[in-house]
Amino acid sequence: MANQIMFIILAVIILGAAVLSVMTKRIMRAATFLLFVLFGVAGIYFLLDYTFLGAAQISVYAGGITMLYIFAIQLVSKHTLQGLYERLRGSRVVAGVLAALAGLVLVAVILLKNVFISKAIPNEEVSMKEIGRTLVSTDGYVLPFEFISIFLLACIIGGIVISRKDK
Repeated sequence: MANQIMFIILAVIILGAAVLSVMTKRIMRAATFLLFVLFGVAGIYFLLDYTFLGAAQISVYAGGITMLYIFAIQLVSKHTLQGLYERLRGSRVVAGVLAALAGLVLVAVILLKNVFISKAIPNEEVSMKEIGRTLVSTDGYVLPFEFISIFLLACIIGGIVISRKDK
């Protein structure tokens, strides 16, 4: 019962922060709300007793990725970001809602067609050893993880090059 209450609290925090992140007009507030979303996801990992994934979520995403976003925001001039907002016209709002609904229908059709829902709830608990073996095996997720780390390194180097002042 306590786990369900904690899950509901974390879900409300995640959904609320995600909506606020999208709806706010200030970009630094959006990054801060994104940080709350990432901490909430880490809380769900801790709730499921996946401490390694929770710690990785906090260190890699909440720490690294959010700092990378904030670093990129700070590289852009403050005059560009000051008071930056766009007036929403009715046609754009309707188009956005229709695109979101189309995406939701597409995801639902794919999930129902491929029977992911019944496979996502295993009868037996998956051990952390099995998750680790899947993550670092040659046919697992090592190669995409390495590509992402090289991409992030290139982004950091590009940010440093852009921020350098030419003398």
